[in-house]
Amino acid sequence: MVKARKWVVKKHFDGVPKLSDFEIVEYELPPLKDGEVLLKTEWVSVDPYLRAYNKNIPVPYDQFSFQVGVVQETKNPKFPVGTKVVTHKGWCDYVIVKETTPQVSQFRRELTYKLPDLQGMSPSIGVGAVGMPGVTAYFGFLELCQPKAGETVVVTGAAGAVGSLVGQIAKIKGCKVIGFAGSDEKCQWLEKELGFDKALNYKKVDAQTALKAAAPKGVDCYFDNVGGELSSTIISQMNTRGRVAVCGSISAYNEKEVPRASILQPSLVFKELTIEGFNVYRWVDRWTEGFTQLVAWIKSGQLKPAEHVTEGFDKLYDAFVGMLAGENTGKAVVKV
Repeated sequence: MVKARKWVVKKHFDGVPKLSDFEIVEYELPPLKDGEVLLKTEWVSVDPYLRAYNKNIPVPYDQFSFQVGVVQETKNPKFPVGTKVVTHKGWCDYVIVKETTPQVSQFRRELTYKLPDLQGMSPSIGVGAVGMPGVTAYFGFLELCQPKAGETVVVTGAAGAVGSLVGQIAKIKGCKVIGFAGSDEKCQWLEKELGFDKALNYKKVDAQTALKAAAPKGVDCYFDNVGGELSSTIISQMNTRGRVAVCGSISAYNEKEVPRASILQPSLVFKELTIEGFNVYRWVDRWTEGFTQLVAWIKSGQLKPAEHVTEGFDKLYDAFVGMLAGENTGKAVVKV
C-alpha cells in the first residue's frame, strides 16, 4: 500500500485564501486496476484560476491543478515505469490515474497525457511555458488578437506566467510590446530580459498618461489578464478595429464585491472593437501543435520560460497566495 497526501479545500475562500481553508489529508491508495498507473508527483502548478473557480465548486474538494508526475507502477503498457506524465490531479504527492480523453466541464478538467518532448529542458516547464499557460498565451493571443508586424500590443499581468509569454510571442511576430506589471523590478526584467519595448508599473504611473506616451499611435491588440479600471483605460486608447483577448481578471479575484470600472461601450462602438473572452480548452485538440512551436522558440532562444520555484509539498499554500499577491516573476511552480 502506498500512503499518499493531498490538499483538500474545506471552506470557500473569503477574500485572500487562508491556510485554515485547507487541510492535508493522508490516505492509502488502493491496488492498481487494469489501465491505471501510479504517479509520484514532481512538479505542481499554482495559477490564478484556482482562486477564480473556488466559489463555484461544492466543498470539500481536492485542490486540482496541473502537475508533472513520474510513473512508479503501471498496468498500462502505454505508460511504462519512468514515464513522465501531465495530469490535472493537483496538490497531491502520489496519485493513481488512467489515460483519459479530455473531459472538460465548466470547472473540472480531466486530462492525462505524456509530458511533451522538452529536448532536455526541465520537466517543470510542462506545467508552464510548454503546458496549459503556454498554450493559453499561444492560442489566446494568436487566434483572437491576430497580430500583424508593426502593430502595438499591450499586455497586463505582463510578468506572470501567461503575460510574460504573450509579450515575447508578440515580439517574435514583429510587434511593439508594452506591458503593465506591479513593481519596478518586474518592469526592468520585462524590458531588459524579455525584450518588451516598454514596461509600466501600474502602482506608480498614471496609466492613461503613461500609455499615451508609450503608444502615441494607439493600441491595436490588448491581452487582458487583470480586468478592472486599468483595462478600461487601455481599451479607451485602442485603434479602430482593435482586438482584445480576455484571459482573466486577477485584479478582482480576492475582492468580496465585484469592483466597478468605467464603461466600455463608447470605445466599442466608435472604434468598432472586438473583445472576446476565451478558455484554452477551446483548442485542446491542438495543444500538441502549440507545444511543438513553443519548444522550438525556447530552443532557438526567442522565448524565455521564466519560473518562480518554491520547494516542498507543505509550501503549496504559500506559493499559491504568493502568486495571487504577485510575488512571482514568470510561472509559479512548486517542486514536491
